[in-house]
Amino acid sequence: MTAYVFPGQGAQFTGMGKDLYDNSAKAKELFDSANDILGFDITKIMFEGSADELKETKVTQPAVFIHSAVSALVSENFKPDMVAGHSLGEFSALVANGTLIFEDALKLVSQRATAMQKACELNPGGMAAILGLEDAKVEEICESIEGVIPANYNCPGQLVISGAKDGIEVACEKFKEAGAKRALPLPVGGAFHSPLMEPAREELAAAIEATTFSNPICPVYQNFDAKPHSDVAEIKANLVSQLTAPVRWTQSVQAMVADGAVSFIECGPGKVLQGLVKKIHREAEVSAI
Repeated sequence: MTAYVFPGQGAQFTGMGKDLYDNSAKAKELFDSANDILGFDITKIMFEGSADELKETKVTQPAVFIHSAVSALVSENFKPDMVAGHSLGEFSALVANGTLIFEDALKLVSQRATAMQKACELNPGGMAAILGLEDAKVEEICESIEGVIPANYNCPGQLVISGAKDGIEVACEKFKEAGAKRALPLPVGGAFHSPLMEPAREELAAAIEATTFSNPICPVYQNFDAKPHSDVAEIKANLVSQLTAPVRWTQSVQAMVADGAVSFIECGPGKVLQGLVKKIHREAEVSAI
């Protein structure tokens, strides 16, 4: 069985999507419609912008989404048995499996990015990558520090924590004392996938409720609970809950393997997910679309 996986924020690079735009009439049409929907020339920034321009909140999330979703939509051999996306990538996954149309998903991604930016300003926070500790040890230390939670279960031995900045600093020291190879604060705008994103969650919930979702052609393994979902109401609820809850990527990949996935194909910029899948399940076949 084949699983298609879609990356999240951080996978962006200058020139992303240009080959798609130049070689596919359908891709060009989707890119041009994205500019109209967003009200600015995002494709120009994707193709020619600086790293700093690509890092702007209003650009990053839509740019990664556009590249990933279009990659799937224009692929001739696209036949997923299951899909999953890392954080933001869940929206691309939902376009790929027919739950959302491209235009509606892009509007949601743009609203999500703006809402998260506002939440970051209201509730300042941070994130840190913890390398070389068991997940259970990271969870135990997080429980001892108020306002710090595990946020991204990326692969065994690589877990990102999220929360208030002073709590993150204390946590990093504790992780080093516990034997972590690294406890590294990340250059991000806020405490994503933590309760500090609550204002964004409320805003996104209203936007999702106002959007049409269709029955998917295959299940999506969602970040919130790492389980397969085809029920529209469940997909909506999990998409909203994702903002304030951890990304269970390790568990999602393990669940897909348990359900028969042998081949994982990454759609979108970069190769981050291919690397993570290999670390989670060595026997997996990984490739890019």
